[in-house]
Amino acid sequence: MIESHALADAVMALLLITNLLLLGFGYLNACVRAVALQGLVVGLLPLIMGGGSPLWRVAALTAVGMGIKGVVFPRMLSKLLRDVEVRREVEPFVGHGLSIALGVGAMGFSLWVSSKLGPLVAARNAWMISAGLATLLVGLFLIVSRRKAVSQVLGYIVLENGVYTFGLATVGHVPLLVELGVLMDAFVAVFIMSIAAYHISREFNHMDVDLLDKLRD
Repeated sequence: MIESHALADAVMALLLITNLLLLGFGYLNACVRAVALQGLVVGLLPLIMGGGSPLWRVAALTAVGMGIKGVVFPRMLSKLLRDVEVRREVEPFVGHGLSIALGVGAMGFSLWVSSKLGPLVAARNAWMISAGLATLLVGLFLIVSRRKAVSQVLGYIVLENGVYTFGLATVGHVPLLVELGVLMDAFVAVFIMSIAAYHISREFNHMDVDLLDKLRD
């Protein structure tokens, strides 16, 4: 197990940085790469947390988490972008500059929430709770503030990363099969949403979800 507090701090910092990158990037390929980096970072958390779990269990969770979040999801989305020939998130509901400002605000709110927990959690867990909550909020914001279906799929992945991080920090140890089940649920959800986004693009020649409310029989 890796018990270095410096490494844990670096991982949490990378998680927050990828959140800001996702809020500021307009090119979807760059967003996919940011999500890939975030997935690798989140996948490392079981290895960093340690906490007396058997080595095989930690190794399995780390390998599966990094594989699905850092490799499988990004490759699926990169293929989707090539198929539908979409490059940028043009004119999101909330501009990229304001999105970054709101993301910083979400970080501040998350730090405030974790500080209120006080002695209930260890210092490292409080840092993880704040990073996980901020990631969760950023994921929700991406889902509601972006027009492209691919961007909303990215938001769902970020949301799931936040829930996963927050859960590890607050609950600590969850049975292996439960954690693997959550990862598989996320995989199936992203797979289905990617297929739906592809068919939206092929049928209507765009991926702007807000235009779908104008459809008529």
